[in-house]
Amino acid sequence: MTDYQPVPPPPPPYPGTPEERRTPTLSILAIIFGILGAVLSLFVFGTGFLPGAAGVVLGFLGRRREPQARGLWLTGIITGFVAIALSIIWVIIFAIGIAVARSSGSY
Repeated sequence: MTDYQPVPPPPPPYPGTPEERRTPTLSILAIIFGILGAVLSLFVFGTGFLPGAAGVVLGFLGRRREPQARGLWLTGIITGFVAIALSIIWVIIFAIGIAVARSSGSY
């Protein structure tokens, strides 16, 4: 008889590398700019328009590119629109105040 030994089967293949998780950068920036714009609009008399607009734009970009981060980009969009609305309200109040002051004062 011969010393026949069968060849063992090959080992199972290695599992694939895990999917790379990307940080939702656009959505995080949308939240930061949206909140910054809202705070500036409340306390610095309407200067939060530009950060609020940036929050809205970044939120919509995040919606397209980072759909898994729905809560983040949605919060950025909402706070950005709130910041824009507060800024517009402050500008209207300021314009009305100037108009009232001009019409009531006699020079």
